[in-house]
Amino acid sequence: MPRFARLIPFVFAACACAGHAAALPDRVILVGDSTMASTTGYGDALCARFTPETACINLARGGRSSGSFRAEGRWDEVQGLLRDGAGFRTTYVLVQFGHNDQPGKPGRSTDFATEFPVNMARYVEEARTLGAQPVLVTPLTRRSFKAGYVHNDLAPWAGAVRGIARSTHTPLVDLNALSLAAVQAMGPKEADKLARSGEHFDYTHVGPLGAERFARIMAQELARQVPALAPALRGQP
Repeated sequence: MPRFARLIPFVFAACACAGHAAALPDRVILVGDSTMASTTGYGDALCARFTPETACINLARGGRSSGSFRAEGRWDEVQGLLRDGAGFRTTYVLVQFGHNDQPGKPGRSTDFATEFPVNMARYVEEARTLGAQPVLVTPLTRRSFKAGYVHNDLAPWAGAVRGIARSTHTPLVDLNALSLAAVQAMGPKEADKLARSGEHFDYTHVGPLGAERFARIMAQELARQVPALAPALRGQP
């Protein structure tokens, strides 16, 4: 048998393996607090904007900070998923904290100078170590107006996340800036429509309308900042 003929089966096998690898889906894991979590945040609405073959897992939980999410073992769950990532082309881990890291929240608050930035950088490092692509997200703005302007009390935490993204060369979705601009343009009356209704109304969490609005902003910016993930996103859920 000619030498070339003997190589043909190996060439086809290599092509088949390459084709299988290219066909693997992406996976997205959401890590954060109540403004990303199911029911109270935009996370589920964001997951609905991915193509059906893309796995999107919302592990964000209400009341968690960059410290308590890890202390409760929830990051261990994420790491377990990352270790079992052979069925996915790339796993993207979106990390958003800040609301519960603020002072005055016993068991959740973190020190702005010595703990919060260390915690966020550690999420980035550990996600990369396990082969994932971390994406940092600045905290969703609250919708409280003072003298006609949105009071952005999360600005320092958003700034810290931007700095970590720069220093670690991590993609950033600046949701704080984008949501602030959107809410400011709406004004307080329209912005109130983004909240949960009835007894659950507040200026932090979102109802269905707010979830869709901020999920759309997230999806658009995510496609811009992480172009490799853009094909997995669709315009409407």
